[in-house]
Amino acid sequence: MTLIKTAAILLIVAGVVALMYGGFSYVSETHNASLGPISLTVNERQTVNIPVWAGVGAIVVGGGLLLFGIKKP
Repeated sequence: MTLIKTAAILLIVAGVVALMYGGFSYVSETHNASLGPISLTVNERQTVNIPVWAGVGAIVVGGGLLLFGIKKP
């Protein structure tokens, strides 16, 4: 399997996953406070949305690479 075919398949898989999940979230620590033996931490959940056009674009580009990739003579 060539590098272009591998990249095309990875783009298609990434596009399908982006369309299925629509985004991801992560937790970040924003504030820490220490009052003697007591310590407090504030965690915030951040959400990143992946646009539909990005998922569809990845599938189209991956399909184009797979179909019209560089062909050996």
